[in-house]
Amino acid sequence: MHLLTTLVAFAFALGLLIIVHEFGHYLAAWLCNVKVLRFSVGFGRVLTSRRYGRDRTEWAVSAFPLGGYVKMLDEREGEVADQERPRAFNRQTVYRRFLIVVAGPAANFLLAILLYWLIFMHGVPGIKPVIGAVTPGSPAAQAQFMPGETVVKIGPHAVATWQDARWVLLKYAVERSAVALEVHNERGEIHWRTLDLAHLQPADLDSDFLRALGFARLQPPLAPVIGRVLPGAAAERSGLLAGDEIVAIDGEPVAHWDQVVTAISANPGQQLMLDIRRGAALLRMAVTPDGVLENAVRVGRIGAAPRIDPAVLQKYLVEVRYPAWTSFGKALERTWDTSAFSLRMLGKMVMGEISLKNLSGPITIADYAGQAAQIGWISYLVFLALISISLGVLNLLPIPLLDGGHLMYYMFEIVKGSPVSEKAMEIGQHVGMGVLLMLMAFALYNDITRLISS
Repeated sequence: MHLLTTLVAFAFALGLLIIVHEFGHYLAAWLCNVKVLRFSVGFGRVLTSRRYGRDRTEWAVSAFPLGGYVKMLDEREGEVADQERPRAFNRQTVYRRFLIVVAGPAANFLLAILLYWLIFMHGVPGIKPVIGAVTPGSPAAQAQFMPGETVVKIGPHAVATWQDARWVLLKYAVERSAVALEVHNERGEIHWRTLDLAHLQPADLDSDFLRALGFARLQPPLAPVIGRVLPGAAAERSGLLAGDEIVAIDGEPVAHWDQVVTAISANPGQQLMLDIRRGAALLRMAVTPDGVLENAVRVGRIGAAPRIDPAVLQKYLVEVRYPAWTSFGKALERTWDTSAFSLRMLGKMVMGEISLKNLSGPITIADYAGQAAQIGWISYLVFLALISISLGVLNLLPIPLLDGGHLMYYMFEIVKGSPVSEKAMEIGQHVGMGVLLMLMAFALYNDITRLISS
């Protein structure tokens, strides 16, 4: 069922984002009176198609699904009747061609703004940014953060959830700069603490960098009772069921879920004997935690989540909701921030300041799509918005074969007053193909590495 959910969620996300991107090109071409011959979702051999409209545009689904294209009338690609030459793409002014090309990425940004607008109006559930245990000797400990303090502001940015706090801290962490945090303790006292991020390493940003800083989220007190077992994970393979209470591990009594997590994390690939209370029966079951790489350390996971009392959990949750106009402003701000941050991350990867492990390919994106869909529709919409922004940013990079490469040619044309030569464009295509293949190879390598390690 998890695999089916992942495939459906990924296929829907991919199809939606491709259609939105290509429709941006199509709409701009229609507004500029350029004839569109084919609108294709996917590349390669056409699997199925239909023709509609005054121009009998072919709307097609093609064999290779990772992309799409809009094919316009163009004298460089074949004979064009005399009466239709004014509608050929190559006959348009450079500014019209620029508009048609930039409309694809713009459509992805507009989709992200729309999704964030809906999300902020509906309300975003989150966990209150209350600090739990602080790791001794960590940057958080050196800044004198204390358990029970609530983070209220990071620099000039107010935060209401751990999701907000993580996003703002990540932007400062990439720059390796110090930042002041406003915290309120349980007595209502206000403190400002300066967190030094200069010692973070590129590997620290590969996963949960908050742990590298020494922060832990304050966890609700949870009994050692299993609430959910993930399909195919070690817990299911061992016969554990939702509702099982873990009484002891290797003969050591446990009273809290944290003790279960600690014991399992410390024993990847090592068999543990669990004493289980199931109804009135006491059982002894063997389970071998799967080994997972986390912050370059191999830890154990069995794929079981605790049972959580909603009344207890409610004290730790908050829902952030804004009125329509404020939500629209927040959506614009989040889309802009995410786009700018993506460009900074790409730049730092090129400079070697950020690990290339942050590149993700289709396998990782599909996995995230499935996880987001299982959590709920709000999480899935956030995922769609993030991927839509990533697609928009990627297509604006000045790499030949991408929209950004064409825009680069048009900028040269505006400056020099004539189109870029066919020879230069041909060389650019070869260079662009090489760069894209290299990026795809890195992304696929990272995907396979993550798949093996998990």
